[in-house]
Amino acid sequence: MMSFFPGRRRFSDLSEKEVLALAISSEEDDARVYADYADYLRKDYPDTAKVFEAMSKQETGHQRNLTREFERRYGPHVPLIRRESIAGYYQRRPVWYVCNLGIARIRQEVGLMEDESANFYRHAKERATDPETRALLERLYGEELQHEEIAGELAARYLPVDKKEEEDEKARRQFVLTWVQPGLAGLMDGSVSTLAPIFATAFATQNSHTTLLVGLAAAVGAGISMGFTEAVHDDGVISGRGSPLKRGIASGSMTALGGLGHALPYIIPDFWTATAIAIAVVFVELWAIAFIQNRFMETPFWRSVMQVVLGGALVLAAGIFIGGS
Repeated sequence: MMSFFPGRRRFSDLSEKEVLALAISSEEDDARVYADYADYLRKDYPDTAKVFEAMSKQETGHQRNLTREFERRYGPHVPLIRRESIAGYYQRRPVWYVCNLGIARIRQEVGLMEDESANFYRHAKERATDPETRALLERLYGEELQHEEIAGELAARYLPVDKKEEEDEKARRQFVLTWVQPGLAGLMDGSVSTLAPIFATAFATQNSHTTLLVGLAAAVGAGISMGFTEAVHDDGVISGRGSPLKRGIASGSMTALGGLGHALPYIIPDFWTATAIAIAVVFVELWAIAFIQNRFMETPFWRSVMQVVLGGALVLAAGIFIGGS
């Protein structure tokens, strides 16, 4: 039978022997996935790494049991059938991709992996015609449903509440250092430093199109500059601030966003309407900065307001004064 995906077979076209072979390779792959997570987390989150090491050993044990059952029924040769060869079959997210999303996302991935495996066995047993194969798939379905509970038991053994809280706090601090801190610095720079040139141009020319071009140039130029500066000045190894690429993206994009916020209103042809909206956007940006400082940097809210809003208002006033003089 031809599949919609060239080179792939449909799950419904697999024989019972092939379904069992697919289950063997899937358990082998999952064991290696858990081992990869454990290796990635071992340095910074050793207790969570122990959970994944134990789950990897469990998956390896399941693979051995499946292989013995296969050999008993079909002989020693197990055909190699991988997930990627089956159209519509679930695919595991790459380990490197999930790891980039943080420890909380890695933990969530465990439950998702076991849910997908259980769903596979549920569909497999429903279409099995051989009684022994159906019984085997039924047993595997039940085991996969229990895996999440087993994961919880392993976490309770290796990852008590105090350890989990400690690792979560470490992950939060890393998130702040890698994303929030450079992003906040970029947003402040983009929102505040571009105020003077944009509004000076606005009141000097009273032309929306000219102001828009100057604003776009200032915002994009500042974003590129801040992004490169953040990425190259610290590789994150000694400071522990994380990937320079991530920090550069956070700083550069937020710098550009901060400048574009009060430049884009000048798309509106009417100068005074555009200016009124731009000024309103400026105050929204400044209050957002104060909120982020309070939420992630633990700066008292009203102190942030005084520092950011007052400083930004002074820069805005300076730009208007210079442009109107």
